[in-house]
Amino acid sequence: QVQLVESGGGLVQTGGSLRLSCAASGRTFSSYSMGWFRQAPGKEREFVAAISRGGGSTDYADSVKGRFTISRDNAKNTVYLQMNSLKFEDTAVYYCAADPTYSRIYSNTPAEYDYWGQGTQVTVSS
Repeated sequence: QVQLVESGGGLVQTGGSLRLSCAASGRTFSSYSMGWFRQAPGKEREFVAAISRGGGSTDYADSVKGRFTISRDNAKNTVYLQMNSLKFEDTAVYYCAADPTYSRIYSNTPAEYDYWGQGTQVTVSS
């Protein structure tokens, strides 16, 4: 098993930036593809970004493409989400997740991830 802990959330003005981090325990971090998801009150959990095991392939939701960047440092067991040009509609709890399925490069589907962090709040003021 792997445990995930997100950090870096907070309050920021429209147009500002935040960098989220997700620290993973365990010795097999590089065997997991990783994803970021977010959930606003009363809304379904939605896909934000995903990255392959070695970091060579990434995927983004259309709503964040060009503004957010996902990356990982396997030596540090950490995945990041750099968020620029933040909008009010980006306000949500952000979760990182790990997918151990070797046959998948990455996934945008929450049910395909086995491990989840506790979430970190991102609030963008209008």
